Amino acid sequence: MARAGLTAERIVEAAAELADEVGFENVTLSALARRFGVKDASLYSHLRNLHDLRTRLAFHAGREMTERIAEAVAGRAGKDALAAFAGAYREYALERPGRYAATQIRIDQALVAASPELRRTAEITYGILRAYGLDEPDLTDAVRLLRSTFHGYCALETADAFGASRDVQASWDRAVDALHVALEHWPREGSQA
Repeated sequence: MARAGLTAERIVEAAAELADEVGFENVTLSALARRFGVKDASLYSHLRNLHDLRTRLAFHAGREMTERIAEAVAGRAGKDALAAFAGAYREYALERPGRYAATQIRIDQALVAASPELRRTAEITYGILRAYGLDEPDLTDAVRLLRSTFHGYCALETADAFGASRDVQASWDRAVDALHVALEHWPREGSQA
């Protein structure tokens, strides 16, 4: 197969597809080269190394996930926005497991600050939380609570680790309800508990 038309964008999209098929941790430059029918070295004219590929994949997946979340929360506020955000997050994580895993890697903060996509993610998330009357440092703490709750739940669900007979969706809905209550009654930093 000729390598005509091989671009960084096509490689990243192929990596996203491969990640969903075999898992993010199994995406390699060799596997992608085989997919395109080229030698590994052919990819190096478009990518620096595996770390560069994984970073690009993280941005690609982050952009997809943010678009889905933005669409879900548009025109909503409060608990309705939180539930829409949570639902879109979970849906993406379950439908695109390899891409979702890419969104969880640590990225150089200079790259994050320069990324309009990741700034948009922060704006959407912080916008939802500001509706609960939160300011810094409580905003950062609340973001961490949401992310860890959503990620933990999705990781356990993807691993089929929920063994109880209770419907997983029902438990998810209750978790979102509990987060809403926690955000409404957020203990402000410096206040006495």
